[in-house]
Amino acid sequence: MSETAPQILPVILSGGTGTRLWPLSREGYPKQFWPLASDRPMLTETAARAEGPGFLPPMVVCNEAHRFLVAEQLRGRGARIVLEPAGRNSAPAIAAAALLAEEAGPSTILWIMSADSAISDLPALHRALAAAAPAATAGRIVTFGMRPTAPETGYGYIEAGAELPGLPGVQATARFVEKPDAARAAEFVAGGRHLWNSGMFVATAATLLSELERHEPALLAIVRRAVDGAKRDMDFVRLDAEAFAAAPSISIDYAVMERTQHAAVVPASIGWSDIGSWAAMWEISGKDAAGNATTGPVELVDARNCLVRSEGILTGVVGLEDAVVVVTDDAVLAMHRDRAQDVKKLVDALKAKGRKEATEHRRAYRPWGHYEGLILGERFQVKKIQVRPGAKLSLQKHFHRAEHWVVVSGTAIVRRDAEEILLRENESVYLPLGCVHRMENPGMIPLVLIEVQSGSYLGEDDIVRFEDTYGRA
Repeated sequence: MSETAPQILPVILSGGTGTRLWPLSREGYPKQFWPLASDRPMLTETAARAEGPGFLPPMVVCNEAHRFLVAEQLRGRGARIVLEPAGRNSAPAIAAAALLAEEAGPSTILWIMSADSAISDLPALHRALAAAAPAATAGRIVTFGMRPTAPETGYGYIEAGAELPGLPGVQATARFVEKPDAARAAEFVAGGRHLWNSGMFVATAATLLSELERHEPALLAIVRRAVDGAKRDMDFVRLDAEAFAAAPSISIDYAVMERTQHAAVVPASIGWSDIGSWAAMWEISGKDAAGNATTGPVELVDARNCLVRSEGILTGVVGLEDAVVVVTDDAVLAMHRDRAQDVKKLVDALKAKGRKEATEHRRAYRPWGHYEGLILGERFQVKKIQVRPGAKLSLQKHFHRAEHWVVVSGTAIVRRDAEEILLRENESVYLPLGCVHRMENPGMIPLVLIEVQSGSYLGEDDIVRFEDTYGRA
């Protein structure tokens, strides 16, 4: 954006779980936090598109459980992080963002986007935004319509109308169309009037709130109560949980865009993909001469047009064509690329059987770093723990387990009841059941240690916190 462009508030929606990219993307650590389209996490990549003159610091609306992941990946960007107590689709999230943005002025222009889309042509994206901003100021809700490159059935479509007077590059919206079948999608592409619905919107806070008041007044009233009752701590805005829970789960498309008289569209070709499936991931990935896209330690023999991704384990593929193979430390997915949309059925089946792999990774992220389970046995468990420089765990105790910590690298300060103990590499400490303890990393490098737990119950909920830097109960 140029220095003369109006100030634009990027609003990043980061509430998705990316189920169709299982086993990499799971509820505990969904796809927006992974580096998929570049070497940066998708959330970080999205925020970087809206930096520099003309842009305000971003506002991110996310699941409360992901708040520290968002804060870490957007460190130093001045992000305002709005926490949803429960997922309620895009309309309540956007309503909350518009109400909060209104505090800076009703004419504030919001650029609303998802945290997990890939865009390869940044100059083209900014040209589309430059066309949309004057239309937003004129009272329009502008969406970006992607010129289709194939008869895609996984996207909704927008039928574009005539160009709006005085707004070059901006067209009226004739109608929104649900995800079509293959035959209808082919007709749309051949006809030239239909565009993929990217889910990006540009509008002023005043216009969004006016149209929500017109079409979904009950929803807006509920979200207004949640915002009025919000608590603010650090960079977080915690929406009132009881109020927000009453909001209906509805998308902004259904709530406003399909009903408003103020919708408009900017047709664009920006190299966009929502990376909504492993097939879409294969489409945007670099490929070898045989059409294979690989990531990690992978060896192929006579494979063609495959996507193979390993997060650490050597993965060999022989004689497969149009296949997807994804390997993590606790799960493997293998399928034909044409069945990419059916991964959600697999995840639903795993959930129905109570398999934690459906939603959780072996590695669990915390505000101070992360841990991962190595061995789980009868009355014992072994974990690897990594603590960021300057970070500390909560002051806590356990009723059912004792712990033994062995420092592998770095330095730890351990509080054990009234003692304070300095641990260096290859040193250890025993924490008997019931003792009050805490660990922190005072050094300049990550602290890595092995934790051995023993006891009658080893669940993560056996924690009584007395003090916590990060505001956890």
